[in-house]
Amino acid sequence: MNGKNPALKLLHELWADVADPDFVWQVLALVFCLLLAWGFARWWWGRHRDAAGHLKQASSRLAFPLVASLLIGVAQLALAPFVHVNLLKLAQPLLAAMVLVRTVIFVLRQAFPQAAWLVAWERIIAALVWGWLALYITDLAPYVTEALESVSFKLGKQKLDLWMLLHGMVTVFLTVVVALWVAGVVEARLMRVESLDSSLRMVGVRVAKALLTVGALITSLSLVGIDMTALSVFTGALGVGLGFGLQKIASNYVSGFIILLDRSIRLGNIVQVGNDAGQVTQITTRYTVLKHPGGTEYIVPNEALIGSVVQNQTYSDSSVRLATTVGVAYSSDLELAMRLMTEAASAQPRVLADPPPKVMLTQFADSAINLELGFWIADPESGKGNVLSDVNLALWRAFQDHGIEIPYPQREVRLLPS
Repeated sequence: MNGKNPALKLLHELWADVADPDFVWQVLALVFCLLLAWGFARWWWGRHRDAAGHLKQASSRLAFPLVASLLIGVAQLALAPFVHVNLLKLAQPLLAAMVLVRTVIFVLRQAFPQAAWLVAWERIIAALVWGWLALYITDLAPYVTEALESVSFKLGKQKLDLWMLLHGMVTVFLTVVVALWVAGVVEARLMRVESLDSSLRMVGVRVAKALLTVGALITSLSLVGIDMTALSVFTGALGVGLGFGLQKIASNYVSGFIILLDRSIRLGNIVQVGNDAGQVTQITTRYTVLKHPGGTEYIVPNEALIGSVVQNQTYSDSSVRLATTVGVAYSSDLELAMRLMTEAASAQPRVLADPPPKVMLTQFADSAINLELGFWIADPESGKGNVLSDVNLALWRAFQDHGIEIPYPQREVRLLPS
């Protein structure tokens, strides 16, 4: 068995080295390399602590195992002519396992930045990697592999076994995670391109994620040796199920891409769909989020935005006209009242000077003459009720200062003798 497995032979040689007085040099060399690598990793982490780039963050996590592995390799070359270096040879696969674990966890954190389950997954991945390394060192890995391969079954014309499935799951997991990490890098780069419209950037991000994920899945299955035609029955049944059971989801998905591509609705637009109105804060492949100035958020399916009339107040121009109506007494000076209303609106900083505020006489009512003040603002996303309130308050003060009466309805009640 020793001749078959170099790792097990290395363990026996290491056990024999323990009784050798020269073994202390291996221990000192290993400790020196680890301390030097640790010091370098601390210095590198402190220098790149605030770095935002993915590669800089990855280098900070991998600095210790990579530098330690390099230093141990140099120590092996330096000490091999004089003493045995079996301890240093054993440290190499352990450091390689640490590099693998930290790389996988880093990629997972970049792909899923807000996932709370990564804490548990980090321990699981570490346990799996170290466990497989222990099986390899103890020469049990071939027996475990053989036992898994003995449990086989057929899927169509493809013969599968447990080892192929486990190998495929690990390969698919790693390739998909790497694909999601690459998609995250692409997303970060695209979002910084200010020359592209925000909708086009979002389309590019989603297309990149979809293509990278599908490509990683197909590539990983091919690497494992699974014939893709073996999944034809499953994919056909899945397609039928999607066609009948997920029509709404598919419709919303396609509608989301149409909205992003034709740019009829963009982030920041003020839209109204039926009774739901607000500012567009998020456009996903399934729904669009409208945030009302009062704080309420409406989640509108994308199909509703495609199949119904949408009132987009900021489609081609963000300017919005607002109006307020006030009644004045019949004895009032109408020209003075209209001038005061125009001045009250013009004094507000959010009211546009072009087009200027304008007052119109709309109705001779029972108790008052109704005047409508119309004005324009360029930032409806900042709220419309607040500017209306400011204008109304200015109107009230101006009418009070100039004696303009705002009448209330008056009725005469006559009591007839019975």
